[in-house]
Amino acid sequence: MKITVVGAAGMVGSRVLAEAARRGHDLVAVFRNRRPAAVPDGVTAVEGDADDPARISRLLGDAGTDVVVAATRPPAGREATLAATTNSLLDAAAAAGTRILVVGGAAPLRLPGEPEGLVADSPVYVPAEYRAAAAASAAQLDVCRAHMADWVYLSPPALLEPGARTGTYRRATTTLLTRPDGTSGISAEDLAVAVLDELEQPGGVRHFTVGY
Repeated sequence: MKITVVGAAGMVGSRVLAEAARRGHDLVAVFRNRRPAAVPDGVTAVEGDADDPARISRLLGDAGTDVVVAATRPPAGREATLAATTNSLLDAAAAAGTRILVVGGAAPLRLPGEPEGLVADSPVYVPAEYRAAAAASAAQLDVCRAHMADWVYLSPPALLEPGARTGTYRRATTTLLTRPDGTSGISAEDLAVAVLDELEQPGGVRHFTVGY
């Protein structure tokens, strides 16, 4: 499969590249202004701006991309730009006739046992300093829902950080996955496993989540 990863220099994008390379896929890594520090052998690294749909669409078409992974994240203080960036990537994918998997946030998920409650509104899972990022990911999913592109949105659990690749995780649809003690998390390495599992064998839903 030909996979293009946008945001390839980031925590998630770099691990998606590594997992896809491990599985033998044909890869293109797109970065804006910071080339990925370590690009797996055989990966083509190109410069591209996620906010330039014409450029990204041409890149996808020229590369013969089967699916694009959107793993972009705005810097602190610019969270409000995420929706527009995601819309540009959806435009590019639609123009190129390419599937797109958007790695989003946990904010749009339902709270366990509270079907009317959202993670975005929970101070347990979203401390005050992350409220802007949570609002941005909720807006990001709204952009996807309104778009004609062939998209799927992956919400990570509440805590996503570098760690070990175990190759195991649980999967759900739109309710946050938690451990018995109420915590919710996964390593970026195992999130990448879930991304590739979805690309290789689509689960048939537009919005899903994973966690331990």
